[in-house]
Amino acid sequence: DRGPLIIAAREGEREQASARVVVCVHFLFAHRSMRCTCRLPMFALVRSFCSRSPLSSLRSRKSLSTSAAERLRTAKESIKVADAVCFDVDSTVITEEGIDVLAKFLGKYDEVSALTRSAMGGSMQFRDALEARLDLIRPSKMDIEKCLAEHRPQLNPGLEELVAALRNTVGADVYLVSGGFRLMIEPVRQQLSIPPENVFANTLRFKEDGTYDAFDETEPTSRSGGKPDVVAQLIQNHAYNTVVMIGDGATDMEARPPAQAFIGYGGVTVREEVKAGADWFVEDFQDIISEIQK
Repeated sequence: DRGPLIIAAREGEREQASARVVVCVHFLFAHRSMRCTCRLPMFALVRSFCSRSPLSSLRSRKSLSTSAAERLRTAKESIKVADAVCFDVDSTVITEEGIDVLAKFLGKYDEVSALTRSAMGGSMQFRDALEARLDLIRPSKMDIEKCLAEHRPQLNPGLEELVAALRNTVGADVYLVSGGFRLMIEPVRQQLSIPPENVFANTLRFKEDGTYDAFDETEPTSRSGGKPDVVAQLIQNHAYNTVVMIGDGATDMEARPPAQAFIGYGGVTVREEVKAGADWFVEDFQDIISEIQK
């Protein structure tokens, strides 16, 4: 009994594991016949060498899987006891990206949508993308009003039912936390009966004649890292214990922490980095409603 015994977990891996045992045992005997300056105990060296066995790899994969399962369990528990739930708006609450709709209305869709994808995917700083898109379209106040009149925002299927379940079953406060524009979110806010103070979004500034001037850089949602700041502010101001963020983009995922859980939404666009990083990823809001109603 002079070396560690490794039992392979699968028949196809048994020979590889056995080979490592033989090497480890030979290493043990060789170590006794030479002077070794290594300060680690002998069996620590053997254990380290053998930790790269197929059995160890299986254990690592199991550990990662358990971690994902734990995150999913936490997210499902959190949504049922949430004090507050924060929704992204574009491609989450509504079926499109508001700024892309506005850009299409103004004949600048291709250039702006490419920047939107970069911002939502996390490959470009959000503020840089926001500034670049607004410089391209420079929307006047009248442009936005006409766009909304001709193209009212459409809610994603199940969204109204989910908001109702959060309010009536869970007792959660509902917030809209968006990198979009307050003017374009206003019809959505009214439709969902969300108080104005529960909306965090970007404010556009206009000149006296109504032409575009700039955006308010003091709004936290105008920059990357702004959404976690909003969540932290809500927790501090309202003493919330459990806050859940729901959204489709990388800036939404940034809100966890301080949010206890992040639920990724892919009903409009599946972003692989969001799908991989979410505690729970859904493509249908009915999945969340069903969990609340259990």
